[in-house]
Amino acid sequence: MAECVREMGEGGACRNGSAAAHMKVISVFTIFVTSMVGVSLPVMLARYFKGKSLYDMAILLIKCFAAGVILATSLVHVLPDAFAALADCHLASHHPWKDFPFAGLVTLSGVLMALLVDTVATSHVHHSHYAPVETDEKESGAASWTIELVGGRDRQVDTVEEFISFKQRLVSQVLEIGIIFHSVIIGVTLGMSQNVCTIRPLVLALAFHQIFEGLGLGGCIAQAGFRFRTTAYMCFMFSVTTPMGIILGMVLFSITGYDDRNPKALIMEGLLGSISSGILIYMALVDLIAVDFFHNKLMNSNSSLKRVSFIALTLGSASMSLLALWA
Repeated sequence: MAECVREMGEGGACRNGSAAAHMKVISVFTIFVTSMVGVSLPVMLARYFKGKSLYDMAILLIKCFAAGVILATSLVHVLPDAFAALADCHLASHHPWKDFPFAGLVTLSGVLMALLVDTVATSHVHHSHYAPVETDEKESGAASWTIELVGGRDRQVDTVEEFISFKQRLVSQVLEIGIIFHSVIIGVTLGMSQNVCTIRPLVLALAFHQIFEGLGLGGCIAQAGFRFRTTAYMCFMFSVTTPMGIILGMVLFSITGYDDRNPKALIMEGLLGSISSGILIYMALVDLIAVDFFHNKLMNSNSSLKRVSFIALTLGSASMSLLALWA
């Protein structure tokens, strides 16, 4: 507890409510613009280059960069913050938070929840397009079951393409849910803070953070091939979530007087951060990295492209990890 008192004393000189409010209003517009640029750029480039010879390679490299960004976001930004929030001295001295590593447990729950959604949705698509057909084997005299497409084998190619397209749309939507959780936490935390020394560098770091994260999500949205209205809606939701979180944090502080050291705020930050971290870890490793590096025909048939894709993955991870020095 003495440590908590010392931290409060050291930060007292930086606490200025009016200056913090002014900076937060500026941050709302700054982060909205940078988020919109980040998420819209891959979508617009994809629409322009679609059908051209290098389109598939470009989308693949964007996805690999995106996977690195998302994985680093989860492991370097979100998860450590969640552990820190639930281990804060204002909270960790009380039951049940001091008795168990809840951040790890909730992260595991996020991974399992993402797996459940993925499994149920995939199973639903398989059952919708495939049906068991009984055939007779004259030599053995026994009946065997084969899986055949409903409506005949002539629909097989179309159905496989529909399934891949559905999978890409599902990945984009679940990924956006995880990112939105994370963005809300960032926004609310910034909105409740009255520490000018913290807010000033954080706004600039978050602007770059949203650009990189937007590039990651935008690449997935571009490949999923949504209709224009859905694409615009998803881009807008990503862009507006962090600014709305900042406004929500400012409102919560003005109504309740909560700050970023309040135990209830720490619990909310830790739990939401943990579950979003689990979702992002699953999506990055399973639905992005594993799918492209082990099941993508274009990459597997071109060893040079695989090496370049790995470099893109590394650059995405390094770029987002580097931002942890400031935010």
